Amino acid sequence: MRNEYILVKKSKPLTGQVLVSGAKNAALPIMASLILTSGISVLKNVPHLTDIESMVILLQELGALIHADYAAGILTVDTTMVNRWQVSEHLMKKTRASIVVLGPLLARFHRADLAFPGGDAIGARPIDYHLKNFKKMGAVITQESNLISLQAEHLVAQRFVLDYPSVGATQNILMAAVLVPGVSYIVNAAVEPEVIDLINILQKMGAEISIEKSATLKIVGVKTLQSVEYTIMTDRLEAGALLIAAAITGGEISLPNACADDMELFLMKLQEMGHDVRVDEQLGITLKACKNPQTFSFKTAPYPGIATDLQPLMMIAQAVAHGNSEAIETVFENRFLHVPYLQMMGAHMQVLGSHKAVITGVKLLHGAEVEATDIRASCALVLAGLVAEGETKVYGVPHWRRGYESLDEKLRALGAEIDFVQVR
Repeated sequence: MRNEYILVKKSKPLTGQVLVSGAKNAALPIMASLILTSGISVLKNVPHLTDIESMVILLQELGALIHADYAAGILTVDTTMVNRWQVSEHLMKKTRASIVVLGPLLARFHRADLAFPGGDAIGARPIDYHLKNFKKMGAVITQESNLISLQAEHLVAQRFVLDYPSVGATQNILMAAVLVPGVSYIVNAAVEPEVIDLINILQKMGAEISIEKSATLKIVGVKTLQSVEYTIMTDRLEAGALLIAAAITGGEISLPNACADDMELFLMKLQEMGHDVRVDEQLGITLKACKNPQTFSFKTAPYPGIATDLQPLMMIAQAVAHGNSEAIETVFENRFLHVPYLQMMGAHMQVLGSHKAVITGVKLLHGAEVEATDIRASCALVLAGLVAEGETKVYGVPHWRRGYESLDEKLRALGAEIDFVQVR
């Protein structure tokens, strides 16, 4: 992890127009959903990230034939020969998102053998919500050390009530239920844009899914699903990073293909700071930074609340704004691992317990040598380097490459000085 770092220098106001990449958090479950089909599907707007590459290898291990044209953002996936339901522990450890193959494997083979997933160090992310609902569907679950095995002679339609609107659990249960005879419901389902994107492709495959009141999904089981051609949504988290980069450097940016509907509350908070944020059908989202931004307090929450993945980035915006603020994290217990490194850079932040941080804005940060502990922390530390005197060295480059496609190139196109440096 320390054989390379991202070198960031203090930036002038970032200005210009850039296109936002496809959403990793939508692409991964959509790739897994292809297990439900037999045939050739084409996915477009797929970001080239190491997590995507890991999912490609996982699907190939199951028997899929895949042609990846990452330059064009296109994956061609033939699932005709998928004939295995075991995923190696090595692959499961590469990314937490690998758990979303559980539902499709159970639906297709009525069996699934895999290990607990790996990923970032931001929190436990237990898969209890997944397993207890698969058990409710009729699966017999056995666990030995770090390995899980699920078997079901028949899956049964059920009414699932989630304790918490977990994105992963909603996606997994949804993909398992679409081929189960009868009517299933997921109550208190996650309704994040990435979940809606999954629903959209499943409907295009032939699934019967409807969204009812009180975040309830109704699934009418069908016999088969068809292969499809589908374009993945743009990444609202990358869009958020670009908007904050322009805001903190006093710049002006246009994101013509960003979807404002996916991030309304976030955009409203930027407006509360004083920034001029506008939405237009032709120009997409534009932001013109104000000269004296004001702080605001915020709390992460399931959609349509502030996404937990934007929390580290929003803390940077508060760190260099005028006033005092609080950041309350309600999703992950270790989401403040980036704070000690921001403190090293001169940010006035204090973590109280595991879910609250108090921030006092400062006029200036200074460069330091810091370590990214997860995907979003890597982005937060790079953004902090844009408004820090001197040079900032951000280690933990693999996290950056897992989560952001060419974001460094996009920031450079806007005027930032960012380079990858090999350590000899």
